[in-house]
Amino acid sequence: MSDTALARPVHAPPRARAPLVRNGARRWRLGPDEGAILAATAVVALSVGFLLFPGVDIAVSRLFYRPEAGFFLGGDPVLKALRRSSTLVIGLMLLGALGRMLWTWGRGRPWGDAARRALFVVSALAAGPGLTINLVFKDLWGRARPIQIEAFGGHAVFTPVWMFSDACRANCSFVSGEGAGAAWMVAAVLVLTPARWRPIAVPVTLAYAVALSMNRLAFGGHFLSDILLSWGLTAMVMLALHRMTFAARSLDRRRVWRIQALPA
Repeated sequence: MSDTALARPVHAPPRARAPLVRNGARRWRLGPDEGAILAATAVVALSVGFLLFPGVDIAVSRLFYRPEAGFFLGGDPVLKALRRSSTLVIGLMLLGALGRMLWTWGRGRPWGDAARRALFVVSALAAGPGLTINLVFKDLWGRARPIQIEAFGGHAVFTPVWMFSDACRANCSFVSGEGAGAAWMVAAVLVLTPARWRPIAVPVTLAYAVALSMNRLAFGGHFLSDILLSWGLTAMVMLALHRMTFAARSLDRRRVWRIQALPA
């Protein structure tokens, strides 16, 4: 064997290394089950934190409050326009998802991935922000909004997270409906947007969702805990619904593969 052959470096062929790279990427990909665990962990951690340090809510809201002017950013036209924009954005996204479902149903075609994704988006809006957040939490816990409590010129008593109260009768502070809607927007874009557009669409939507949610602090409409917990709770509901929506399809595919794999 020549010295040249001995000195030549040995490299693994690109095709041999590629599956290892792909397998590593799959190993670190966050799936619905891992996402649900992460969301539940975040809800527990945030709940414990705000229960141990309830003054954080007051301190954050106080940043937007002046004794002589109240929540002084409440009349800002830009922030008011930002809040109003959410209705239009949610409406357009919902119409797009419904349109995709009606297109599939009207043409009599079987429900493929695109239609299932649209069904998930519509169902997630109803089950998350609609049912869980606005109909269960906001009316059941009775937490007064920042603008209603004594620390900010109101008459109600401040209530920490997860504590039942009669300070508010309906449409109360715990948890944030706008925050839940914002979390749904991010999920809808993530699910409906083609993969090549996600690197642009998802960060833009996420920035808009954060601004829309935190906007409620400036108006004295919600505490920080209301917003953060609404994100976590909405994510838990949507991930559970995602599993139910797509589990049947996955089970059917596994069953077909097993039947085809049986020896003749």
